[in-house]
Parts: sequence; structure tokens; C-alpha cells
Amino acid sequence: MARIVILGAGVMGSAMTLPAAHAGNRITLVGTHLDEEIIGSVAGTGRHPRLNITLPGAVTACSWTGFGAAMNDEPDLLVLGVSSAGVPWAINRIAESIKSPVPILMITKGLTASDEGIEILPRVVAREIQRRTSLSMPVMAVGGPCIAGELAAQRDTSVIVAGLDADQVAAASHILRAPFYHARPSSDVVGVEICAAFKNFYTLAVGAPIGLLERDNKAPNGAVMHNLASSLFSQSLAEMAILVEALGGRTETVQGLAGSGDLYVTCQAGRNGRMGRLLGRGLPYSVAKREHMSSDTVEGAQLALDLGPTLAKMMAQGVLPGDRLPLTAAIIDAICHDAPLALSFDRYHRG
Repeated sequence: MARIVILGAGVMGSAMTLPAAHAGNRITLVGTHLDEEIIGSVAGTGRHPRLNITLPGAVTACSWTGFGAAMNDEPDLLVLGVSSAGVPWAINRIAESIKSPVPILMITKGLTASDEGIEILPRVVAREIQRRTSLSMPVMAVGGPCIAGELAAQRDTSVIVAGLDADQVAAASHILRAPFYHARPSSDVVGVEICAAFKNFYTLAVGAPIGLLERDNKAPNGAVMHNLASSLFSQSLAEMAILVEALGGRTETVQGLAGSGDLYVTCQAGRNGRMGRLLGRGLPYSVAKREHMSSDTVEGAQLALDLGPTLAKMMAQGVLPGDRLPLTAAIIDAICHDAPLALSFDRYHRG
């Protein structure tokens, strides 16, 4: 039996309690300062109000103020399930609480821009914790197609666990083993994290044909726009591979669960596809966000806003091959500059 602490009681962090509990572990689910209502419900009745399930009996729920006590219990694994915006807050909590190294498994997705370019969050977390505590913490990441509701319902789910230490990856995968949770190892942390973030970004484009169809209507013979959506999906994978390779990852990662698998499941439903639909209808991003999705976090659009200037600069400087990233440039232009989402097929990658 292992001891697991999960920081972040949102849908994905809480869904991770299902495979963890199935493996016979003891789990402490720690909410952030934004999760008080969820923690209150789980602590009182075991019910998670957003997942609409009762969490396993092996789960103890506590407020973020109890995180230090949970870490004093010397857990075997810390699962980081906060939002990408909450990562600095989480680093603060970890740095003020740990006394010895603990393996960290990040289910948080996102990237950061710096003067040096684009950086993956596991690297940021490891560096900042070491800078503040002098402790070297192995930070791994989970990628691949994993919808929280399906995991909570114990539907078969296959993921990639990526880390630089093969033994740590194997240990984390073993701790979370379950008949419905299938973890495959990878050492390509960069590739997995680039795919995990950009799948939301490219779903904006793959979702656009639904809006185009609403604007232009079905053809007289009832034809829709699956051909267009498929070509955009293919182009998204081609450009994702270019980004992964340029940023230090392996292109084969894009062809597996972390890339094509995660992009496929993200395109099935969700906020990014809904925003893509609105862009396809011809709405400027600012109007679509303000009038239709004002209360929603659209991860792909936020990535464009956060990284768009850096990506554009890297293309201009030749660090990234801008002539091979037309869809990437079109999405940045649509989100950052309210331009129409341009689908320039003659410029798409041939292969």
C-alpha cells in the first residue's frame, strides 16, 4: 500500500483517485483555495459534485491548509492536479511543506514562455522547487486521451507516463495500476507536454468546420464537412510534429497516445471545439468569447494568447520554420488579432 497525495480536487485530480484506490493505496485529496465546496462535499458525504460520483472510501479529503500535514506523512507520490494558472501557487505550497524529496506526477497541462523560448511545466516545477528548497525532485507528466468523467466511471483509459528516470516512471505507473487504467512509459517529457498543450490549440481549427457548416448549410445532397475536418486534423498533427521536434521532443510521440490520441478525444467535445465552431461561423474571437463563452476557460485560446507572441517571434527569427506552420500562424492570428480563421490549403504540409 502506497501513500498518495493529490493536490487539486478538480475533475481530473479527483478522477485519479479511482485507479489509485483500486491499487489499494491510501489517498489524501487536498483541495486548492478554489475547491472548498468540492472538499466540503467529499469530506461530508464522499460525493464529488462535478464528477457526480462517490469517491472511494480510501480517499481522505482536506482543505489546502492541511497540505503540510499530508506531506509530513511522507507520501510515496504527489500528484499535481491544479490548473496551469495555479502552478505558481502549488509551487509555493510544496516549497513550504516538503522536508525530503517526493516524486511528483503532473496531470496539469500547459507551457510557459520565457526569454529563452517555450518551457514545459515539469521543468519549471522541478527548477523552482530545487531553487527554493535545494531538493532535487523527480517531476513526471501524464499525457494521452483521458476524459475525467470516463476515468471516474472506470472506463478503459490508456495514458503515457513520461519522465527522465525510468525507475520512477515504473514506480508511479505501478502505484496507479488498475484494470481500467493502462499506463505506458516514455522518456520524452518534452514531446508529451507539447502535445498535451497544443492538442487544445489545434482543436480550435478542427472544430471550425461545424461552424462553417452552420453558416453555409448542408449541400443539396445533404453533404457535411467531414473531409475538411479530417484534413485539418491531419495538418494539426503535421504541425504538432514540427513543433515537438523543434522544441526538443521526438516526433514519434505525436503519432501515439500523447499526440493523435489526445487530439482525437479533445476534438469529440469540449470548450475548445465550441470556440472553433464559433470561429468557423465567422465570429471574431473577442466577440465569441465575450458573447458566448465569457465564463469558460478555453485552454487552446489561452495558449495562443500566452504563447502567440513568442511563437511568432520564434518563426520570424527562424527558430521555428514559419513556412511549415501555416495553421499555427492562422490560429494565432485569429485569437491574438481577431482575424478570420484562414484555412490556406495550398500552404499545408505535403506528405
